[in-house]
Amino acid sequence: MKEFALIFRLKDLADFQPSPEQMQERMNWLAGIAAQNKLVDKGNTLLPIAGSAKTVKADDVVTDGPYTEIKEFISGYIVVRAETIDEAVTMAKENPIFMVGGNIEVREVLKRD
Repeated sequence: MKEFALIFRLKDLADFQPSPEQMQERMNWLAGIAAQNKLVDKGNTLLPIAGSAKTVKADDVVTDGPYTEIKEFISGYIVVRAETIDEAVTMAKENPIFMVGGNIEVREVLKRD
């Protein structure tokens, strides 16, 4: 299996302060990935500068590339285990970040030897 970084972006700093309900939704999403043994907890990973990347947005919109709008900021990331980038995109689509106007970039992780 490969590893993929799911990079969370938001447009507004106010979205970074989730309500208790929004926090619970995010934790439930994360727990679902962990229950499938697909959550990777490593600190020794790199994101490639070039290569395959996709960004998942609300309404099932998936675009090629790690491109951001100037107004967006990265609010965090996790690393998941998946067979393909499409499987990682499917995991990302379930995240509640889309309800607050955020998006998720999905990128394959390079491992250090």
